[in-house]
Amino acid sequence: MIDETGLRHLERCVELAAQALEAGEEPFGSVLVAGDGSVLAEDHNHVVSTGDETAHPEFELARWAAANMTAEERASATVYTSGEHCPMCAAAHAWVGLGRIVYATSSAQLSAWRTELGVQPSPVQTLPVQEVAPGVIVEGPVPEFADRMRELHRRSHAA
Repeated sequence: MIDETGLRHLERCVELAAQALEAGEEPFGSVLVAGDGSVLAEDHNHVVSTGDETAHPEFELARWAAANMTAEERASATVYTSGEHCPMCAAAHAWVGLGRIVYATSSAQLSAWRTELGVQPSPVQTLPVQEVAPGVIVEGPVPEFADRMRELHRRSHAA
């Protein structure tokens, strides 16, 4: 069960995903929160503008955490994100030693939406975070965000 604070952070992730879409990017957004509850960093997808398919917000937050936080601070932090980490981002999260992941919508939901929209599947196998990073505490999906995220992804592929 995600508490009110967690829901606010996920709400911000959905806002960041919408900002990404408005900027011509894929709709993904993430927030890094310290163990004391303070927001340390946030980002959205930059795949289109950079031409770099690894420019996911979860990956960038893992890099930021590695450069700016101690191992103890990373372990007590939480990454909130609009969509479940892909295998690349889950691996980066685990390698850097970040704590919990809380996501609004799952990779399985995204895969189903892509199929429904007639969009090619991801070039990387969709896996639950726990299969890539079994030591990470993971919470999600959070049903209240499914319709909004589905609509952002629909708009992303409507062009």
